[in-house]
Amino acid sequence: MYRQFLMAGLAFGMAIGAFSSGAQAENGCGGLPDHVALKGALAAAVATETSGLDLDMWATLVDRDGIVCAVAFSGADRGAQWPGSRVISAQKANTANAFSLDGLSLSTANLFSAVQPGGSLFGLQFSNPVDVGAAYKGPSKNYGQANDPLIGVKVGGVNVFGGGLALYDASGVVGAVGLSGDTSCADHMIAWRVRNNLGLDQLVTAGAGGVSGDPARPDNIIYDIAANPDGGTGVSTGGFGHAECINTVDPSTLPAVN
Repeated sequence: MYRQFLMAGLAFGMAIGAFSSGAQAENGCGGLPDHVALKGALAAAVATETSGLDLDMWATLVDRDGIVCAVAFSGADRGAQWPGSRVISAQKANTANAFSLDGLSLSTANLFSAVQPGGSLFGLQFSNPVDVGAAYKGPSKNYGQANDPLIGVKVGGVNVFGGGLALYDASGVVGAVGLSGDTSCADHMIAWRVRNNLGLDQLVTAGAGGVSGDPARPDNIIYDIAANPDGGTGVSTGGFGHAECINTVDPSTLPAVN
């Protein structure tokens, strides 16, 4: 009798596994760029963008379910860019995916002002916490490689400064990319170039709007925070502004979306 229960349990587990694999294949990473493509797009973006501190970067791709599909870095090895930025890049990708829709794209930069005390989204940054078991499991030698331990898991996390952008093909949102390793403003600029290099910036084709006021760059970073004469964070005129950083450049110079 025990053997029959055991065999039935194994059969049930295999069936559930097959169903899960099928579901992930349908909604997962199969249609997104792989590690080699992400690393190439990242290298080209870092070489092109000159704002910020000119540092090396981490990049993470997630699918529409928030599952990590690829992780890469631009430096010579995993220590050439801030080690802490690996998980931050995954947080940014998760955030941009989690709070973007087919018709409305929100970059992590667009969330900066709204989550400040008194803002309309205050507290958002504390929702959807990082799965620390997934974020920090090893071996560390695989970080940023094709077999990075983050791949295939939902790391979660919410990050509310520049560097995360939803990915769009002609049908709508298919996931997101997160960049970290420089100033938050430069992270946004480089993430934008990575998305453009990957050809997953088809917001116009998909009919996606944004909050930037620029139809050609709907989810671009916005610098409209007025100075606060009493000190502290000023108020964003439109409610979706981002603080300026060291060596900030005009974001309207970024490529228009497709």
